[in-house]
Amino acid sequence: MNKTFQILALGVCLFTLDEAAFAQKITIEARPPFHIRNNVTTSPTGLSVNQIRSAYGLSTSQTAGAKQTIAIIEAYGSPTLQSDLNIFCTSQGLPLTTVTIANPQGKPAVNSGWGLETSLDVEWAHAIAPGANIVVVATTSPTLSNLLAAIDYAVKTVKANVISMSWGAAEFSTEAAYDSHFNISGVSFVASSGDSGAGVQWPAVSPYVVGVGGTTLTIKGTTYSEVAWSGSGGGVSAYELRPTYQNGFVTLKGRGVPDVSYDADPNSGFSVYMSNYSGYTGWLTIGGTSAGAPQWAALIAIANANRGSSLTGAELGIYTQAVAHYSTSFRDITSGSNGTFKATTGYDNVTGLGSPLTGVLLSGLAALPKGY
Repeated sequence: MNKTFQILALGVCLFTLDEAAFAQKITIEARPPFHIRNNVTTSPTGLSVNQIRSAYGLSTSQTAGAKQTIAIIEAYGSPTLQSDLNIFCTSQGLPLTTVTIANPQGKPAVNSGWGLETSLDVEWAHAIAPGANIVVVATTSPTLSNLLAAIDYAVKTVKANVISMSWGAAEFSTEAAYDSHFNISGVSFVASSGDSGAGVQWPAVSPYVVGVGGTTLTIKGTTYSEVAWSGSGGGVSAYELRPTYQNGFVTLKGRGVPDVSYDADPNSGFSVYMSNYSGYTGWLTIGGTSAGAPQWAALIAIANANRGSSLTGAELGIYTQAVAHYSTSFRDITSGSNGTFKATTGYDNVTGLGSPLTGVLLSGLAALPKGY
């Protein structure tokens, strides 16, 4: 009989996996619940949509990302998601939208931490690409098998163009066997790189996934600057080989993460509205690399919409654009560290290529020929 191993998720939820498929203990966790800057308030205290749009040169179009579908993979989801999103939209001057919630594994339990993760992901994906359709695929538990099944559902049933994953696990020796879930024509995958500093997290380390690291964003009037956030996950894989698109950027033979970065420090965090978070209702300020994953997914959706067809693996297009127009497509992060790696000129294992300067970046991605 095969042995099983307990896996810890969000510090409380245990599950098991067959030894033949997965032979060691890992932790799968959604980070934002651990990076809350403040107590619940009656009005927003974090960064606003307009501030983030200005910081990254984002379009103010209310139809950005039209005819694209962003699938957000969550455990449990949130029963108050739609009403919370409505309040967020009204506060931030965004068009109201109806989020589709899919529960292919049955009705999930209520989990406050994952509920906050869901609110963060949906509210800010919509903020960046308000014209896109958003579908939350919620699982009945945060097991690796359930999350991968939800991804397959998002691909085959939802027909998503971009899939966002604000969760992950310390990489493991058999991880490459699961990468086929992300090697899908016409679909891009985005994942957070982790919030514990130096270290490699899967699925962000998959060569078919865009891994998003973190920065601290500073706003002084109309001036914006970023340094590496100390919690930003990053490093070089022990099990995944360097993909060809990282040639010239990563010198070691292993896959480097993250690929890109985005604001993640809770001290420069995002305003999120949620009902009944641990018994409280109102606004919180949230940080973590899981805040960047849905927003990068939204950027890719905008590029797809402008392109008229979906990128197959946005990671290749992103590095192609970096080769051609690096200084105008990315804000290069050159200071700060994640404990082991330092942010340097060009690519590094804290912030990747850097944060998006979206005007040139998105036009470049939109102009890529067929085959990307």
